[in-house]
Amino acid sequence: MTEIHPGQRVAVLVDAQNLYHTAQSLHSRNIDYSALLEKAVQDRQLTRAIAYVIRADSPEEESFFEALIDIGFEPKIKDIKTFSDGTKKADWDVGMSLDAVTLANHIDTLVLCTGDGDFSRLCSHLRHEGVRVEVMAFESSTAEELIAAADSFVDLGERHETFLL
Repeated sequence: MTEIHPGQRVAVLVDAQNLYHTAQSLHSRNIDYSALLEKAVQDRQLTRAIAYVIRADSPEEESFFEALIDIGFEPKIKDIKTFSDGTKKADWDVGMSLDAVTLANHIDTLVLCTGDGDFSRLCSHLRHEGVRVEVMAFESSTAEELIAAADSFVDLGERHETFLL
């Protein structure tokens, strides 16, 4: 696959829930989305940066959504669903995948920020289409098949002083 160069058009898709829960469980800290975006882009041409977030009606989430916009992300927000048995669910896997496939003809590189192995097939598809796929996540909680399916992998846990607040 192609190497990194300044003319590359890059899209960054962030599974905010996946990164949040991993950063909290491993380090009891939050993600530095500004540093994440800077490393993901690496002086290339940013086409689109999307952060997929869940609205859970917590008091600080609106300021978080606004901070994402200030950093340069487009937040896509989904309300959490509560089922009759009390369980809650919300995930963006299909939405992220559809956006990635839609963006494929407009980018050279997709940076996928998640450790979710469900995205390994997406990575394989995009690479087949000629898109370079880079994954950024915490290696200790990232599916091996996702790492294997990507062109490159950045372990956020290796550089927690950079990527965590």
